[in-house]
Amino acid sequence: MLCMRCRHFEAAEDGVVCPHCAAAGAPLMAPPHGHNARLSSPVGLGRAVAVLLGLVIATDLFAVWADVMTYDVLGTLVDGDFSEDVQRKAERADSLFAAAGVAQTVALVCTAVVFLVWFHRVRVNAEVFNPFGHRKKRGWAVGGWFVPVVNLWFPRRIALDVWDASGPWEAPRSHGLLNGWWAAWVVSLLAGRVASTTYRKAETVPEMRRAAGQVLFADAVDIVAAVLAILFVLALTRMQDAKARSGPVLPVPVTG
Repeated sequence: MLCMRCRHFEAAEDGVVCPHCAAAGAPLMAPPHGHNARLSSPVGLGRAVAVLLGLVIATDLFAVWADVMTYDVLGTLVDGDFSEDVQRKAERADSLFAAAGVAQTVALVCTAVVFLVWFHRVRVNAEVFNPFGHRKKRGWAVGGWFVPVVNLWFPRRIALDVWDASGPWEAPRSHGLLNGWWAAWVVSLLAGRVASTTYRKAETVPEMRRAAGQVLFADAVDIVAAVLAILFVLALTRMQDAKARSGPVLPVPVTG
């Protein structure tokens, strides 16, 4: 059973508070109604997410290479060169473009699953640190990513609450990294959807080349978003680990 005061550590076998709170001699505080959050280490999951995001970056780099090849060969076709050599290059570029798309999809799905597990865990942990500082219920930590339109701001709001609750006891940390990651992710998401729509509707070679350029931009931004996501995940994971190890804030004795 968790300590009924700090909700950080396991209670002693013969009591309802942990040794830290027992030593502090503070009065027992009842948890808020319905509060049953348990602290779990996010370190392993955080590292796994970082590794998988590295895989996403690798597939994005492969995609950028395929995008550049496709864009260049389509430019040659726009100029009117339909030689046999150009046709071979076009077929190779098309194969690479398709392979990159498959690789990106596989990497994205694997990363998304582990990321959501990690995100839900840090959300629950944040409720242990601060039960009252959350504007959305835990379920939105997963569901908020799948609801159209809502997924453009609900996850960020949850992440902000988790970030603030997980920061040092003495002072809040800047939201710059979180906001930078979220902005890059939204731009990447929207750019990818626009590029996919343009490519699907393209019928002429110039239209296909324009679409390839948009795909190239979306993949490049996705690399930036993935790098910032790694930094965000590792930073939040370290914050929660450090806060859990530091223990609860003990009451300052009153003198005089």
